[in-house]
Amino acid sequence: MLKQRLITAAILVPLVVWGILGLPTSYLSLVLALFIVQGAWEWTGFMQLKVIWQRVLYVAVVTLGLACIWFFQQDSFLAGANTDWLALPILSLFWWLLATVWVLSYPRTVQRWSSRAALMLIGLLILLPTWLAVVGLHASGEQGPLLVMYLLSLIWVADSGAYFGGRAWGKRKLAPAVSPGKTWEGVGSAMAISTLYAIAAAQVLGLPGNLWPVFVVLSLVTVVFSVLGDLTESMFKRHAGIKDSGTLLPGHGGVLDRIDSVTAAAPIFVVGLWLTGLTGTSLT
Repeated sequence: MLKQRLITAAILVPLVVWGILGLPTSYLSLVLALFIVQGAWEWTGFMQLKVIWQRVLYVAVVTLGLACIWFFQQDSFLAGANTDWLALPILSLFWWLLATVWVLSYPRTVQRWSSRAALMLIGLLILLPTWLAVVGLHASGEQGPLLVMYLLSLIWVADSGAYFGGRAWGKRKLAPAVSPGKTWEGVGSAMAISTLYAIAAAQVLGLPGNLWPVFVVLSLVTVVFSVLGDLTESMFKRHAGIKDSGTLLPGHGGVLDRIDSVTAAAPIFVVGLWLTGLTGTSLT
């Protein structure tokens, strides 16, 4: 399993870096859309849909949603001068606040979200804003691709810190009913290493020193939401009785298993950049 994980990562990481830094937004949006569509297929497993045409129909709905967003917002993306597209990421934040309540109260509140209709809507609130946030950030200015790269690398650094910190010191369970392996000590380790990483990134990105604290705090809030995204997907998988969302990525599971943290982190990071005014600095 570890060998498979390493091989898959060795192939994917260079491709991801090249795609983010090398592709124009129009091409990157298409590549990301393919991953979101695959994620939609995997989401039908959480909905426990067994009939193929029902699964295909849901994938078609998500695909249509992506197409509509691109059709109505592509001028804003490519011009990089407009923030109208932020409406959907902002809306998704309300979903993630609700998800926090459901994760903390699992399994007592399962009946509130376990219907297929509810899960269908939740899938849209997770998948579409993720794509929109990443694409919009990538197109937001000269440093847009670097900011996307920072966002993803921040999540990777935090995940690594949580993993090793949890193994070394983990005792107190974070959300035992949802994900027994995660601990408060792991989260603390993730926050500590993410703080150092954010400070280093602020310098590399050329952010004025007086804005470093704002950038670091936003990064830490983003890490907290990345943990929430991970826990939320774990909750849905546990309810559906499945270990991995899919088998596309050997050793890693499915697409949703890889982007679960990003689904919550990307919207909060993008909205946070806008709310704090960091989009008006040398970041973009």
